[in-house]
Amino acid sequence: MLNDPAALIVRKKNWNGYVLLKLKSPRIARRSKPGQFLMVRVSDQPYPLLRRPLSVHARDGDCLELFFARTGLGTGMLAGKKTGGALDILGPLGKGFTLPRAAKGRTFCLVGGGRGIAPLYFLAEELKTRGARPRIFYGGKTAADVPLLNKLERLKAEIFLSTDDGSLGFRGFASAMFEKDLDRSARPDGIYACGPDPMMQKIAGIAGERGIPAQLSLESIMGCGIGACWGCVRKIRRGGDPEWVKICEEGPVFPANEVIWSMDEERAHAREEIILTDRQTDR
Repeated sequence: MLNDPAALIVRKKNWNGYVLLKLKSPRIARRSKPGQFLMVRVSDQPYPLLRRPLSVHARDGDCLELFFARTGLGTGMLAGKKTGGALDILGPLGKGFTLPRAAKGRTFCLVGGGRGIAPLYFLAEELKTRGARPRIFYGGKTAADVPLLNKLERLKAEIFLSTDDGSLGFRGFASAMFEKDLDRSARPDGIYACGPDPMMQKIAGIAGERGIPAQLSLESIMGCGIGACWGCVRKIRRGGDPEWVKICEEGPVFPANEVIWSMDEERAHAREEIILTDRQTDR
């Protein structure tokens, strides 16, 4: 982890409550990998005190990009920053996506819901660099919630759009669009997803039913981003057993089959383990 107290804002774009910032921070940019994040200080004043966690959206030489939605006080203050100003950032943090060693010619599906598209652009770029074929499924509530369409098109990858209200592309959730496409397309070599929990739970279920390896970038409120405060814990299945782990330190990316979504799911898994043990004992 590195600290850059004066990362220069070299470009800024605003649209529909979403913001894209390009920062010059050579040391952090060079070390950033898809799926990692930064902790960004939003104010020089004591309040708000905590930094905000933001995924690394893209990397361009000595620069990196952040894409986020203006949703509260912290992101609102960050959205007010101007080109030529500076940000105090920590990073890169967390464990990002695991990329295949042999990616050339292989197909991977990337599913992003709303601002969940943020880390997937960087991932798509890296997959393209390795010769893979990323297929991007991008969804939002309305057409205004898919502002990165033009940027994604420059990747020259397959792009599928969905909106809850049908104002653009498939009418419905990104997960439903993705599942429908799977029914008529060749099986992908892997799935990567980021977005609201209900969407990712659905993607995890689809991946499990079809036996497709999947990785999920979990969203979480973080106090420190470095594993000190225990403010972002979540139950993750490790070696068959549920454990409380820190999303910032152990994630934010996890294999889909390790994420526990509810107590009912945990109990069901425990019953499966008991049944399997009993059958082995009977033998």
